[in-house]
Amino acid sequence: MTVTERAGLLIVAHGSTVNPDSSAPTLGHAAEIRRRQVFADVECAFWKEEPSLRDALFLFDAESIREVYVVPNFISEGYFTQTVVPRELQLNGRITKRSNEQIWRYCEPVGNHPLMTELLLKRARYVAPDAAPAKTSLLIVAHGTDLNENSAVAAKREAEKIRALGKYAAVLNVYMEERPLVSDWWKLTKTDNVVVVPFFISDGLHSYEDIPVLLGIAVAAHADRSHSGSPTPVTARGEIFRHNPYAIDGRSLFYAPSIGTDPGFADIILEQALDAKS
Repeated sequence: MTVTERAGLLIVAHGSTVNPDSSAPTLGHAAEIRRRQVFADVECAFWKEEPSLRDALFLFDAESIREVYVVPNFISEGYFTQTVVPRELQLNGRITKRSNEQIWRYCEPVGNHPLMTELLLKRARYVAPDAAPAKTSLLIVAHGTDLNENSAVAAKREAEKIRALGKYAAVLNVYMEERPLVSDWWKLTKTDNVVVVPFFISDGLHSYEDIPVLLGIAVAAHADRSHSGSPTPVTARGEIFRHNPYAIDGRSLFYAPSIGTDPGFADIILEQALDAKS
């Protein structure tokens, strides 16, 4: 499955200055791909962490690495994939030839890959293995904002694809900051079982605290629930995922880690790179 002995893979992601878990999935996927020895070299670069995107220009030795495949570990096309990454990496299109004769190939973001649908279904089954899909609602949660409508579009696209399969009683794309709101899940769904999968690259403040508070399965110090139940205080990172199912108003709510933490992302990253070669 080797692309070439003289090719490198660069995985680019957002990163965070305040959340140490932000880069963990990207680094983990890179380690798995490195283990498979598909590329001569595999590196990561981030917008908000080290090594920075600009540092990536110097990560691959031009004499030993003649091609570099750049895969954005982002859920959707948007400001970062269309503006920030090309600018910082000095890319002038899908194929950029450097002054040192090194060729850089800019690939599609992971969120555009068809396997994303399969991973969402896999994550839903994993978090609620005993919940019959025909009696379960599946909610795909994205951020949702006027600043980047593409994240909302990606969630809607995946919801439509899964809905067309007819496996779940209902499949909804919901958002933190635009309608339909994830906080209205109990009004939007009618089934006894509800599975919620965050459509994010990594787990962080949104998946650890913001979404659980909006769902009513946890409360922040400044928040109260608007409907009945007994949510617990926000706990240590990752602890929120270990209490499934949550019993709320006689219903069972299952809450999954962000989709980008799935090991299957390594396969998607590889396929995006291989597709750019063909």
